[in-house]
Amino acid sequence: MINRLRTRIATLALLFSASFTAQAQTPRTPDGHPDLQGTWTINTLTPLERPAEFAGKPTLSDEEALAYEKRDHNPFSERDLPGESLARVQEGNAIGAGDSEMWETGSALARVDGLKRTSMIVDPPDGKIPALTPEAKQRAAARRANRDQADSVKDLSPKERCLAYSTVPMVQQAYNNNYQIVQTPGYVMILGEMIHDARIIRMNATHTSQSVHQWLGDSTGSWEGDTLVIDTTNFKSQGAFRGGTENLHVVERLSRPDADTLLYRATIDDPATFSKPWTIEYPLTATTDRIFEYACHEGNSWVESRLTAARKAEAAAGAR
Repeated sequence: MINRLRTRIATLALLFSASFTAQAQTPRTPDGHPDLQGTWTINTLTPLERPAEFAGKPTLSDEEALAYEKRDHNPFSERDLPGESLARVQEGNAIGAGDSEMWETGSALARVDGLKRTSMIVDPPDGKIPALTPEAKQRAAARRANRDQADSVKDLSPKERCLAYSTVPMVQQAYNNNYQIVQTPGYVMILGEMIHDARIIRMNATHTSQSVHQWLGDSTGSWEGDTLVIDTTNFKSQGAFRGGTENLHVVERLSRPDADTLLYRATIDDPATFSKPWTIEYPLTATTDRIFEYACHEGNSWVESRLTAARKAEAAAGAR
């Protein structure tokens, strides 16, 4: 009995010591909250959705992960870039996108709780985006038609027009995946490297009027223990994440398990777009890289090329 009691006391002491050490290693601001400031990157080989080869396997052993990481990965040459029709593969060449040297995919799978993840999506358990609603499918078809037959710059997406490129929630893009966080007691600012979009998160505030919509939505923040919770609503429907609507609701959670890592978790809910809410989770890692200006508007030939291609397509159709 005495030996059992000693074992329990020793175990509790170790757990307390580990918890105390973790708290001591977490940088904190003068008001006592975890200091999330710095420059962070989300570059990773872990894709948003789980590849078919890893069906039923949310995590990999280090040996399995290493074998996957050693492959020659070129994910953006085999499909459209996220959210846009920027790349097409014809005879092995990516048409209409930058060379692969521009792409930032990282060199390793994301590690969370000591295990390598096969997808950023953790819910649903299959690691896949839930099915689109019939309404969302109709909207997607209309967007594709507008882009292919664009009569005006207004028919093109916000990304093509350089109006907004960063997303809420934050997910890996083809390049420019760094973020800078600045934190005060009243506000948290997250600056995205892509088109230098800055999100201003108002702490302990209420959302603005539902009639006011913004490209990155209206974000309010609060602390749940050592986790920053960001609640975002009031999106513009034209730029909402993954073809969402102005009713898109995103709840993000940021914590700092160690000095070099932020753990990011976000739940996406839009009943007009997705058949059910879904959640992503992955680490952001500290980086010494600087964030440079992304001057999207300067020399943006995309708009002209799109409209010119649409006119040529119409002329070719009329000649048939």
